[in-house]
This record gives sequence, structure tokens and C-alpha cells, in this order.
Amino acid sequence: MSDVTVTSLSNLQNEVRYGTHTFITDEPRDAGGEDAGPDPYALVLGALGSCISMTTMLYARRKEWPLERVTVHLRQQRIHAKDCDQCERSKDGFVHRIERAVSFEGDLSGEQRARLQEISHKCPVHKALTSEIVIVDLNDGVIDIGQQSSAEGTFSLE
Repeated sequence: MSDVTVTSLSNLQNEVRYGTHTFITDEPRDAGGEDAGPDPYALVLGALGSCISMTTMLYARRKEWPLERVTVHLRQQRIHAKDCDQCERSKDGFVHRIERAVSFEGDLSGEQRARLQEISHKCPVHKALTSEIVIVDLNDGVIDIGQQSSAEGTFSLE
């Protein structure tokens, strides 16, 4: 389980804390921000790209394949659902379309490259983004650390 705390700073900037790491998010200047860090969509794409890279590197390492580098290019667009031929869900409103291009460097056979492309679709973040996601509000925005009582809506993050 991941545990992240986000706290607003000034204007549209936020501090993101997880474990011993901290970074700033922001919006671009043309969206009213100061461009002091990645925007939320860049974080989603970064998470997906990182997961694809890690998953394929781990798979190649386990197979002892000569994969030297993975490059993932991602682009996100918000489009009208009615214009999305690949969409299986309702054609109402909007959908978010993510385009991806994954390339592999190393002395790999065509079969190995094809298998790595298949594996790249199996990363946990890809699975999370393509499955049903439920966001649950707990205790008016407070997560009680160290307790567990589903009746009261609290749980342990330990």
C-alpha cells in the first residue's frame, strides 16, 4: 500500500510527501500556476511510464535478456467519449486517452522485443488505471493511523 500526503502551499503549488521523499507539484503558467513542478497529469504519466520501465526491466533481468534501456513516451488527452472508437464504456461526457510508445535498447531478438511489449501492459499502474477505481472518503478527510475499525471508517496504514 502507498501512503502519500499532499498539502497546499501557495497559489496552486502543493507539497507531496511519501516516506522520506518530498517534492512540489504545480500547474503551468498558462493554467494559473508558477510551473514550479510537475502538474497532476504529468505525475500520472510519470507513474505509468516508470512502472512500465521497471516491470519490463525486472522481467528481462529475470530472463537474463540483454535489455539495456527502456524509454517510455506518454501523452494524455481529454477527448469526447463519442469520438473514442476504442472506448468500451459509456459514450457520455469525456474520456482520458493515453497514448504510449515503448522502446527497448539492447541486443534483443524480435521475439524478446514483442514479449517485452506484452509485459509492458502488465505493470501494476497500468492495471490500476484500466480497472475500476473507487475513491472512498474516510472520517471527513482524516485517516486514523494505527487503528482498524471498518465500522467507524478507520484503518491502519502500518
